[in-house]
Amino acid sequence: MENIVNLLSCLLLFVGVYYISISFFGFIYKKETYSADPQNVFAIIIPAYNEEGVISALVENCGELDYPREMYDTFVVADNCTDNTAQAAAEAGATVWKRFNDQERGKGYAMEWAFNRLYSLQKKYDAVVIIDADNLVSLNYLRIMNQRLLQGDKIIQGYLDSKNPDDTWITRSIHVGYVITNRFWQLAKYNLNLSCALGGTGMCISVDVLRKFGWGANSLTEDLEFQMKALLNGFRVTWAHEAKVFDEKPLTMKQSMKQRQRWMQGHCTVASRYLPKLLWQGIRQRNLALLDAALYCCNPYFVMLCGFGILYEVFQGVPALLHQPLFLIFLLADSIYFGIPLLLEKTNPNVYGWLSYYWVWAFTWIPVVYSGFATQSNRDWSHTQHTRDISWQEMSAHSEQQNQPARGCCSSGEDHPDRGGQAIEPIREGLEGKKEAS
Repeated sequence: MENIVNLLSCLLLFVGVYYISISFFGFIYKKETYSADPQNVFAIIIPAYNEEGVISALVENCGELDYPREMYDTFVVADNCTDNTAQAAAEAGATVWKRFNDQERGKGYAMEWAFNRLYSLQKKYDAVVIIDADNLVSLNYLRIMNQRLLQGDKIIQGYLDSKNPDDTWITRSIHVGYVITNRFWQLAKYNLNLSCALGGTGMCISVDVLRKFGWGANSLTEDLEFQMKALLNGFRVTWAHEAKVFDEKPLTMKQSMKQRQRWMQGHCTVASRYLPKLLWQGIRQRNLALLDAALYCCNPYFVMLCGFGILYEVFQGVPALLHQPLFLIFLLADSIYFGIPLLLEKTNPNVYGWLSYYWVWAFTWIPVVYSGFATQSNRDWSHTQHTRDISWQEMSAHSEQQNQPARGCCSSGEDHPDRGGQAIEPIREGLEGKKEAS
């Protein structure tokens, strides 16, 4: 048994060293200037299922982007909605498409349906942008994507930020994880010419690519599925560090674990479909990007091995665990290395303290992955409820009060989900007062 554990430890050590080696390239960031004239016409597609509480803020935000208004349109796909999402989106200024299909439920199906309908329109679009209904978008987003498309990029992922990072300790932990991932994973892979990961929102895809290869991604992680499909066809995902989307994070551990379980169910499904192809083509073509994607497909299995190793060491006794070099290295990385992305991204100083309990949340990935692996045959899509109705102006004003760029720091200041948004109320009242005065 000990020999098996040592062998698995060596495998995990290899994976850890590989990912840490990649992260070094996240120290490099060359800020780009985006001065190209607007040439691409965009369709912003917002899949929405019962999002009447948050959809208006996003649609209004999309109407204020720094891009010629006649060169982009906003479409909301009201997918099997039973509330007033369609009405709220239409009143905010979006073109609303209602879809009802009890057999094919989920974001992937809704997007494929929307793409096919988009192709039939008289107006032609150069690229589609997919934004989740609970998000907000930085005003420079389309200008950046326009220039990236002109430079030859076909599939681009924007920076994934948080709309409500300090609502609860869960959102704080998730926010820390995203900052680390954006800098030490996404930016690093972009610098290495590897394929970055699609995040399900903030994605820009050339219509030419969609029409040629089709969407065809209907798993619970449609973004990962399309990413692997595109890579096998020669298209890597690039990264736009300055084009930001601000996502609403789950407020409770239960919500977070349910959402991540769905991700892991989809991840395992995609791995079973694409891992052999990625490995074979990567070896045959000697293509590092394909081999890296294959390794990424294996991530749930590495997490499960890590969980097995931890349980084994615990059963040997806590002193034995604490004497393991890998465990001590892990603790060192916790306290030092993963604070570096926070520094590089110039986060609020308070965020550094969130690292103290970030790893508590991170360790919950282990049971989540096991659960997702065990239930991967369950393809039923589950909805994450969103309630944080925050406008772009409110978020920006709150960020200015915190003396930092608009990075989504709108918070309640309390660890109570039912009290989320109290800190934003004085800002909201101030903005309304300015409107009345003008």
